[in-house]
Amino acid sequence: MSELQQRRQEILKLYQAALDAVAGERAVSNYLTQHAIEKSFSLIAIGKAAAAMARGGMSERLRRGLLITKYGHTEPSLNPEIIQQLESGHPVPDESSLAAGRLLLEFLHELPDDEPLLFLLSGGASALVEVLPHGMSAAELAELNQHLLASGLSISEMNAQRKALSQIKGGKLIPYLKGRHCLQLLISDVPGDELSVIGSGPLIGEVENIESHIVASNDLAREAINKSTQHSIINHPGHFEGDAETLAAQFCDELLKGEPGLYLWGGESTVVLPQNPGRGGRNQHLALAAARYLSGHDNVLLLAAGTDGSDGPTEDSGALVDGGTVQRGEWEGLSAMEALQRTDAGRFLEVTGDLIQTGPTGTNVMDLVIAWKW
Repeated sequence: MSELQQRRQEILKLYQAALDAVAGERAVSNYLTQHAIEKSFSLIAIGKAAAAMARGGMSERLRRGLLITKYGHTEPSLNPEIIQQLESGHPVPDESSLAAGRLLLEFLHELPDDEPLLFLLSGGASALVEVLPHGMSAAELAELNQHLLASGLSISEMNAQRKALSQIKGGKLIPYLKGRHCLQLLISDVPGDELSVIGSGPLIGEVENIESHIVASNDLAREAINKSTQHSIINHPGHFEGDAETLAAQFCDELLKGEPGLYLWGGESTVVLPQNPGRGGRNQHLALAAARYLSGHDNVLLLAAGTDGSDGPTEDSGALVDGGTVQRGEWEGLSAMEALQRTDAGRFLEVTGDLIQTGPTGTNVMDLVIAWKW
């Protein structure tokens, strides 16, 4: 195995260490081990990490639960006599998202008034469950979300528009609790870990009966990388936002001019999609843009990947590129520039062997960029 291949394997292990540290089951279980719910309780888990978070919340005191997650993300091992599971649309909501909204309200209505609720929320909830104003259809909701996803807006900006429309987002679900005590545990997938933005904040408001805690975040994922290696690390505080190609240029400029070591960034980039986009997602787009700047350098690697296992509407979580990525694609008759213009980075990176596939990870704490210079 060449030195480059060894380093590629090592950077992938660091990425996995980050995912393990923020896994939904571990995050919820760790919190409840220290802050146990003493009475019988019910559970609601919504989001792409809902199944993993629900596993972490299982207890002999759990009476019943409702789990709403993305297609293909349910958990067969959860007892169907206790946990009812529903799959719905993501990133574009569909009729199942509206069915999930109706089921959510019915579930809350049927709970005993004095029974505590464990509410587990992770990214993706904004699309997965919805209650619309009278007269609005699922098709209109899908059209709005397709526009938002193609617009280049940040997640905070998109969720602000979703909250204005929804009948349950932005704290509007709170009245349905009917004053019962609720422990809300959240996995943050937003810059700044703002509670009101995660899943569009259905239970965020000035209410004393709701106790909210973030149990996993992008910062925690990067901290795990710090603890998993002896290499020198430059960990950038805060969370990046903005155009993927612009960010790629900034990251590569610092990497190529900087000292040897590992460079860590966390956040979420954006890509404005054309009318007929190609295959890929924001991380694949950022990685391919970075590969153009790193082309010809034999001492650098850059990984850009989501933490939820899917980058855009694909089954790839991102990509790991090196100084030979662009050339490998050109040998196969492809152009990195044209792929970026068509937002078709995934097809290019599949040919070069640089795509990363993890499957559903059970977490969702935005994206990671891990670069290495030696």
